[in-house]
Amino acid sequence: MGLPAISATREEPAPPRAGKHSEKGHDLGVTGGLAALSLDALSSVAYGPEAMVLVLITAGTGAVSDVVPLTIVITAMLVLLVISYTQVIDAHPDGGGSYAVAKRDLGRWPALLAAASLVVDYVLTVAVSLAAGAASLGSVFPGLAHHLLLVSLVGLVLLTAVNMFGITESARLLMLPTAVFILSILATLIVGPFHSKPVATIGTSLAPFKVTEVLGVALLLKAFAAGCSAVTGVEAIANGVPAFRKPRIRTAQRTEVSLGILLGVMLVGLALLANAHHVVPRGGVTILAQITAGAFGTNWPFYVSNLAVTAALGLAANTSFGGLPVLMSLLARDHRLPHMFYLRAERPVYRHGIVVLALASALLLIAVNAETNRLIPLFTIGVFVGFTISQVGLVHHWLKERPARWRLRIALNGVGATMTAVAVCVFLWTKFLEGAWVVTIAIPLLIFLFSHTETYYGKVARELKLGKTPPRPHKSESIVVIPTSTVNVLTERAVSAGISLGETVVAVAVAGDQQESDEIRRAWAEWACGVPIEVLLDPRRSLVRTVLRYIESVQDEGVTITVLIPEVIPNKRRHEILHNQRGRLLESVLKARTNVITATLPLHIHD
Repeated sequence: MGLPAISATREEPAPPRAGKHSEKGHDLGVTGGLAALSLDALSSVAYGPEAMVLVLITAGTGAVSDVVPLTIVITAMLVLLVISYTQVIDAHPDGGGSYAVAKRDLGRWPALLAAASLVVDYVLTVAVSLAAGAASLGSVFPGLAHHLLLVSLVGLVLLTAVNMFGITESARLLMLPTAVFILSILATLIVGPFHSKPVATIGTSLAPFKVTEVLGVALLLKAFAAGCSAVTGVEAIANGVPAFRKPRIRTAQRTEVSLGILLGVMLVGLALLANAHHVVPRGGVTILAQITAGAFGTNWPFYVSNLAVTAALGLAANTSFGGLPVLMSLLARDHRLPHMFYLRAERPVYRHGIVVLALASALLLIAVNAETNRLIPLFTIGVFVGFTISQVGLVHHWLKERPARWRLRIALNGVGATMTAVAVCVFLWTKFLEGAWVVTIAIPLLIFLFSHTETYYGKVARELKLGKTPPRPHKSESIVVIPTSTVNVLTERAVSAGISLGETVVAVAVAGDQQESDEIRRAWAEWACGVPIEVLLDPRRSLVRTVLRYIESVQDEGVTITVLIPEVIPNKRRHEILHNQRGRLLESVLKARTNVITATLPLHIHD
């Protein structure tokens, strides 16, 4: 029998800090939903188009023009994804993330695959967003361009601190940076075409570019795989349906469609501008910063737009701090992660999950030196695996439920699943040696971790016979064993406590030779406390090993043994090193090797 699920009401990670709906109920409208849940997707325009350009430039500057048709293909895929996720919202209005869909519709192993992919996605979202945000900031302030890792880590520390203290943002507060970001990108798309050439050129020239690749199908597929990072995050609204105001399904679907339209317009518009202005990679600046400088020059709109991009990327990274700890709590509730991840701190945050996310993101940023283009090959695989699982789960759902127009629904989600599955294969083929191999190792390892943890908790459940009525409690003979070495106040307190705890009390001491044994017995006899003492000889004076042997020799069926360990507790932690830790070591060994009860009796030393 497995462990029963830990009591919980949520079935999927709550939307990342969806605002004040936790206080007022489900109150996000379309605008609020875009502000709270779309930044992960919309901010990807900061690195998706650039990732394509960096691949195409290896075939020469002329190859960069292919960014336009590739973006159109990616936008077509975005349309299919948006349609598919409106179906997810309809089928799972209580939160339709890939883990929830797989758990309900596909079973254990697909659910574990979805969970592993989500974990990878959340960690990479933080790393990619912070690295891209640092690059955007470096484009505005050139002095930071050579310290992107430091900038990224500082941003990570700030996000971690904010989330550890449980400071959550309101959807209304998010509206300002989201609106500034969206308006600045749209303004760039409107103003940019009025200039036949860039108003200003920023960054240092990297020309001449050395042609290292042939522009063929393989390179185009590689660029396509890189550009697909621009559609990550479109699933966030489907995950957060419970946060929307009624009618929840319709409001969430309208928000999803609005996100798709905005993201599609941004992607195509930026690709057209990049092609028109012949934008190529330059030192110390991003492609997006070059496009905005080409539209506005280096005046205040340039600074506003790029600072808005940095803010949007920072908030996109923050969505993972809202999502991954909750996902980990759900996995812990399902016994697929240690139960400590289900526990909240005094403030309503999952601190263990936040710490794990921060450490994993920091290690990743350090490993790639905060270079966004080195993270992109890892990023899209986990996301698109989640996309595929969601679509396959929906096909199964429609086959089982057969609602109105179920055949059309199956066709839509079937096409979506096929498309994203093919995309995953393309990513693996084109990006494997560039870093995608890391994901192919990480995801199976996470699945093994989840499965092994679940198996262990199942063994615990069988050992505890959970779900069965245990025998009635009964009284048994009780022996209290008190390890000691000298007669003092702590010994007196321990013996007094032992007399209160059990019918039989015996003190145990360890002596290195017969002379020491006689001295201990003489001191005990002079005290005359009425409790016998067993002095055990051991030339090495090993308290732990000797007491363990004694306990094993007196253990018997029907007898309850309590080992009461006196312990000195100094007032200042630095003084702990001045005391031997044999009591704590004895306690840990007894817990590991025996079934006796262990207890400590503290004596606090005050200054």
